[in-house]
Amino acid sequence: MDNQRIHLFGIRHHGVGSARSLVAALESLQPDALLIEGAPEGDELLSYVLSPDMQPPVAILVYAPEQPKRAVFYPFAEFSPEWQALRYGLQHGIPTRFMDLPQAIQFALTEAAEPNEQPELVPELLRLRTDPLMELARLAGYEDSERWWNDLVEQRRATDSDIFAGILEAMHALRETVPVVDRVEALREAYMRQSLRAALKEGYQRIAVVCGAWHTPALADLSDAKADAALLKGLPKVKVSATWIPWTYGRLTLASGYGAGIRSPGWYDFLWRTERADDVALGWLTHVAHLLRANKLDASTAQVIDAARMAEALAAMRNRAMPSLEELNEATQAVLCMGSDVPMRLIWRDLIVGAVLGDVPEDVPAVPLLQDFQREQKRLRLTEKDLARRDATRLQHAANLELDLREPLDLDRSHFLHRLNMLDIPFGRLMQARGKGTFKEAWRVAWQPEFTVALIEAGQWGTTIESAAAAYARDAAQSATDLPTLTELLELALLGALDEAISDLVRAVRDVAAVASDVAHLMIALPPLARIIRYGDVRGTDATLVQMVVQSLVARICIGLPNACASLDDEAAAEMFKHINSTHAAVNLLADDALRADWQATLLRLADMPTLHGMLSGRCTRILHDAAAWQSEETMRRLGLALSTVNAPERAAAWLEGFLSGSGEILLHDLSLWQAVDTWLCSLSGETFQALLPLVRRTFSAFSAPERQRMADRVLHGTAQRTKQATTFDPALAVQVLSTVARLLGISDE
Repeated sequence: MDNQRIHLFGIRHHGVGSARSLVAALESLQPDALLIEGAPEGDELLSYVLSPDMQPPVAILVYAPEQPKRAVFYPFAEFSPEWQALRYGLQHGIPTRFMDLPQAIQFALTEAAEPNEQPELVPELLRLRTDPLMELARLAGYEDSERWWNDLVEQRRATDSDIFAGILEAMHALRETVPVVDRVEALREAYMRQSLRAALKEGYQRIAVVCGAWHTPALADLSDAKADAALLKGLPKVKVSATWIPWTYGRLTLASGYGAGIRSPGWYDFLWRTERADDVALGWLTHVAHLLRANKLDASTAQVIDAARMAEALAAMRNRAMPSLEELNEATQAVLCMGSDVPMRLIWRDLIVGAVLGDVPEDVPAVPLLQDFQREQKRLRLTEKDLARRDATRLQHAANLELDLREPLDLDRSHFLHRLNMLDIPFGRLMQARGKGTFKEAWRVAWQPEFTVALIEAGQWGTTIESAAAAYARDAAQSATDLPTLTELLELALLGALDEAISDLVRAVRDVAAVASDVAHLMIALPPLARIIRYGDVRGTDATLVQMVVQSLVARICIGLPNACASLDDEAAAEMFKHINSTHAAVNLLADDALRADWQATLLRLADMPTLHGMLSGRCTRILHDAAAWQSEETMRRLGLALSTVNAPERAAAWLEGFLSGSGEILLHDLSLWQAVDTWLCSLSGETFQALLPLVRRTFSAFSAPERQRMADRVLHGTAQRTKQATTFDPALAVQVLSTVARLLGISDE
């Protein structure tokens, strides 16, 4: 290799110290060509790097258009050495390009699934291969290679280029010990060497090479060009495309699964923007204090000063020139968090990792569906900036939205979010809205970079979100074989106003329902359709298409339910219990007297079945009692029969569980029922009571805390005494408050 022409800069991906030293080295070298580790497919996108609208973190997305799931990301932060190298080269008009093995080849190799011949490694070599820096860290007296690299490179404030010579020498020693056993890695390094040879042939005199430190020894020797050419000859390729997409600091972390990730991107960002080493401790702790105060936690100036002194003292004890994140975290938890780790979770999420989402220029090339998504985002004011303004205390790319469906803009937002959910892109997650108005919807809206890949993949269904969602719904309906899946699709299509698909889905639901024999499936399918009919008018939806389907479903449920409930064991009865409850809620939601009468008649048939599971019998009795389908005396008669000593105690306990499920108010308001249950419990032998106690306890534990407290008071004081206390009137006590009540009502107390 011509050492006078090629200069190797081994860096750590997203290393702030590497970036600082690299910028200084490039300014000193003033190269006339710049080669950077990365996919060559991204070369056409480099013109956007200097755009004012390009705000890191961002990533180059390379994907196969015919198989969008086959995609790879190349992320960049402001402090990434590769990003700083790109900006330096483009700002100075230096030919700048990527030099890694093209993803077109790497995708094809993955698809071919060629065997990757790897020799057996002894445990010591395997350990070095897994974490090659660990050996160097141990020699330096560290037990953690990450901490060693941070102290040596990332937190250093000096900007001399000697660090890269030292890194190259260290990597040479490691590479001599640990062989390259991965075929793709060997191909990548061969391609990089070929890229260097091509740059030399072009006549460049000062070629700067920026790559991962591990690869630098492999690029130092360019003598065997024939071997590299033979290795790369005849490699397969697939068609690929590339674009810029926004990225997040959360996706730069190791915890996100990113192989080149770092532990603390927010901390690195702070180090990058802090010029003086003396400002690090106080500056960081000031940010911590601001975050705690924004979340209504105490953080005084005195505490910040004390924490800074503690961090500096810890660093001095550990022979460090300046406090690292480790010392700052220990000082923060001890002083600002009073030893608690709960505020530290907030600090870790919002500062150490960082709640930052990047942005890319509008004219970046993208597939039509992604362009339509971006247009709709802007029209509906759901961009990342809009979300940040709506909920500034949250992550910048997430917010809580409460929509009023009577407003056109909010209704369009609801349609948009439901259409994305149809495409399995959960940009918005439906939450529980405050209040009971059917015109309200609450959403948690959050953007994730993976959604870009999902949108590219969904491009096969259409060029707009609406058309793609409709096409997907129709296709899903054709492949669906069960009624619950179809009714969920239909509900989502109606919520998303996918008029093109609704008629096809209704037809599919009707056809499958006509031949469905599983009563449980019919009962699962009913609630979504009931919601469509009941709330369709809020959205302006024509629900008449599903009215006949619902009537048919209810009729078939009423006919088949008694047979479906015969001879059920405990597990099957518990499942049918849920279906009966959901079906009852759906029938009530329909507000159709004829359907309600048919349903109550079916419940009566069930309640009269002697072989019906006790829990189902009790539930049917309770539903009919609440609906005033008979007189209260009939309820007492059935309760007496169910709790009779003639019946097995286990069946009686199951009946009571079904009857009381959902609310214990009936026992508090109906003394006759209370006394009947009390009499039954008192009649049990000690052995039987102990056997039934878990079931009875489970029944009563489902009641609310106030209900249980009132029951306990009644048991403690006795029913008669409680009744007397509740009905006794003391005129002397009443006179004492009359004047106050009169003033509150604004009337004279005379």
